[in-house]
Amino acid sequence: MKVKLHGNGESVELADASFGAPFNEPLVHQVVVAYLAGARSGTKAQKTRAEVRGGGIKPWRQKGTGRARAGSIRSPIWVGGGRAFAAKPRNHDQKVNRKMYRGAMRSVLSELLRQDRLLLTDAFAVEAPKTKEVRGRLRDLGAERALIVVEAFDHNLWLAARNLPGVDVVDASSVDPVSLVGAEKVVMTTAAAKILEGRLG
Repeated sequence: MKVKLHGNGESVELADASFGAPFNEPLVHQVVVAYLAGARSGTKAQKTRAEVRGGGIKPWRQKGTGRARAGSIRSPIWVGGGRAFAAKPRNHDQKVNRKMYRGAMRSVLSELLRQDRLLLTDAFAVEAPKTKEVRGRLRDLGAERALIVVEAFDHNLWLAARNLPGVDVVDASSVDPVSLVGAEKVVMTTAAAKILEGRLG
């Protein structure tokens, strides 16, 4: 399929398999949820009544005081006691095999292209880390809030774009379905598109 480049009016040939795939919403949802779950630290930890310090002695005798029976001041119903169902560190990772991941990426890229949210450009680089230059180029493309996908990490471009709200820079090898789905617009260089085409083909 031929895709028109923004800026110079030329077009580039891209594989239908990578940029013309049907949108598979359940697959995209599953992969996005798995990706977000994998980003969770899972370090939440609470103490059970056995782990809270103290409470080894019965606070008062069993009968005759008029108060409710109590065996420990670290009971879950006491202030300062342990938790009844204490949270423990755990792993939130969900398995997503390579075929599913590639299918979701193809689906997302194709849908972005159909919705005119994926803008291809010949190159996107700056000579110096100037935010004004990046803002002007994005304004010319009609994408003031966008995810910029380049073929290789560009330090100057990253420095120039980091102060712009809603703008992020990522290289083609690090792009993920969550950032693509959440982006208002995606500005991608033709070289980055070819790298993704090779990865997803």
